[in-house]
Amino acid sequence: MPARIESVWFQSTDGLRLHALRAGPRAEGRLPVVCLPGISRTAEDFRTLIGALASGGARPRRAFALDSRGRGLSDRDKNPANYSVPVELADLVAFLRAMKIERTILIGTSRGGILTMALASVMPRAIAGAVLNDAGPVLEMEGLLRIKGYVGKISMPASWTQAVASLKAIMGAQFPAFTESDWHDYARRTWDDRLTPRADPALSAAFDGVDANNPPPAMWPQFEALAKAAPILVLRGEHSDLLSRETVAEMKRRAPRMQSMEIPGQGHAPVLEHADVIRPIVEFVARCDAQ
Repeated sequence: MPARIESVWFQSTDGLRLHALRAGPRAEGRLPVVCLPGISRTAEDFRTLIGALASGGARPRRAFALDSRGRGLSDRDKNPANYSVPVELADLVAFLRAMKIERTILIGTSRGGILTMALASVMPRAIAGAVLNDAGPVLEMEGLLRIKGYVGKISMPASWTQAVASLKAIMGAQFPAFTESDWHDYARRTWDDRLTPRADPALSAAFDGVDANNPPPAMWPQFEALAKAAPILVLRGEHSDLLSRETVAEMKRRAPRMQSMEIPGQGHAPVLEHADVIRPIVEFVARCDAQ
């Protein structure tokens, strides 16, 4: 029987009403999982995954997917400067406290992976395991500039056909294995039923100052704190222009116990919707339980 998925709400320290999806029991069970989406993505990207994680037989687990501020059903921030890693990290800490989560397994896609590494530097004992989905300590400028070029800048489509065409124009090279059904599903997670973006266009402010001559600082200290705190699984899209194979190799060198896998036919960031990707995540989470 599929796990029931419901909405939960909490408040940020600066008063925003923020939203998350929850699957599984309200009572304690196995280690809970918290999923963190990409820069302009929402909890909807994890609906299938949290359902799978929460359907755990005799000992089901709680699984959450967070709508960061300005995304999904969470309040939008009147000050776009607050769409930043430090503020979103504070929101994540507020969420863990509101849900009474002392220790968790984190699954972070892109921006969510950055938040996972950042949390390890301030609350390492809260992390029992981490899946970094196409995220690492070094972000390639090619991918950053491509993402900067579309976040908050895609015109509102007049139809679902136009929505799919827009996504193909921007991301077609990243996802050559996508079927027409995959593109339509991705569009439905990008816009709501009124074809309104699920993410605040003002999120483009998160890329202010990012250019080819001003790369973001590497996060090796944060990654090493994460590697010291918990087991890590890294997912990389075969065609990713944000996380390079060289960076994954260096991550492995610095954290020899780290596991990694490359998702064929996908780029940045792999969608976690298909059984062949969900299965290894569920298996990794189970191993974190055992440890």
